[in-house]
Amino acid sequence: MPFLLGQLRLSSNLFLAPLAGYTNLPFRLIIREIGGAGLCTTDLVNARSLVEKNWKALKFIETRPNDHPLAVQLYGTVPEEMRDAASALESLGVDVVDVNMGCPVRKVCRNGGGSALMGDNDKAAHLVKIMVAAVKIPVTCKMRLGWDDANVTAPDLARAIEDAGAAAITVHGRTRKQGFSGHVNLAGIRAVVQSVRRIPIVGNGDIVTPVAAKTMFEQTGCAAISIGRGAFYNPWIFQHTAHYLTTGELLPEPTFDERLAVMRRHLDLMIEVFGEEHGCRKFRKVALEYAKRFGPISEFNRRVVKLKSRPEFDEIIEAYRMWRRQFLDGDAQLLPHYAPRSLEVASTIPLPQGPNELW
Repeated sequence: MPFLLGQLRLSSNLFLAPLAGYTNLPFRLIIREIGGAGLCTTDLVNARSLVEKNWKALKFIETRPNDHPLAVQLYGTVPEEMRDAASALESLGVDVVDVNMGCPVRKVCRNGGGSALMGDNDKAAHLVKIMVAAVKIPVTCKMRLGWDDANVTAPDLARAIEDAGAAAITVHGRTRKQGFSGHVNLAGIRAVVQSVRRIPIVGNGDIVTPVAAKTMFEQTGCAAISIGRGAFYNPWIFQHTAHYLTTGELLPEPTFDERLAVMRRHLDLMIEVFGEEHGCRKFRKVALEYAKRFGPISEFNRRVVKLKSRPEFDEIIEAYRMWRRQFLDGDAQLLPHYAPRSLEVASTIPLPQGPNELW
């Protein structure tokens, strides 16, 4: 479904959420090639590092012509640094600047960034207002419901940010204290939707299937959804969700060979962007996520966590194909006992403890 973000027209109201350590250029390109996502967002980037042209910060925002529309998520607490970083991003052709007010990691919060901004509406609104005045591209914000259950500040903060000129707000339906534990609070997101007057609210959290996406829309009234961890469990989720929302039909799961083809493409992109050694090392954790849909994976995981080269990956795959045959029936399908568990209860992917610059 087309979506208007400020003056920016997007092809879909399904977005790839920022996820530190994962939503780099190779993964964004994979998501775009599969299809269905209207907007992709980078890893969160330190505004000061970007203004100072730190090479790591510049690597985080690396892009290509086919990596658009693109949002870059900034975190920081100094309004002038956030303003200058937003201006720099606009000059580089970035389509949207997103302000992080939701990161629960202590290293971010202790400096007044991330979720800590939710404790001071005036400070947060002032920061947004300065950024909006400096650029013509949309400025959006991502927040949580509040610091903890006793301090659910999102509705009031959303109104303040709307008045400051934000084009949209993404709400992750957990508090900072929850981190990524427990379940998303859909009623909490709905309260934020009802608190604003003009701008769209984007729902986020626990969207790992098309059905979960539909539930988010129906129970919160949000105008769009943003998918993070669910996209790593299933990079096809945007394509499948778009189809399901339009037709009511659930598309079949990708085949084993289709998953392998996308994995190979992803690794090739990682090597193009990061070089073979570093690209393979970064791909190790990505491969573990893809493999969760393979059925038995102990033999694959044992070898892929030591991956060092592209030829080695082909060897790992071929050896795994042979090993995996013992779990297949006569039609080369997994025996029911070995089928992967439902994505609705998929385990949480390991998240780095803070923005990339800090680890």
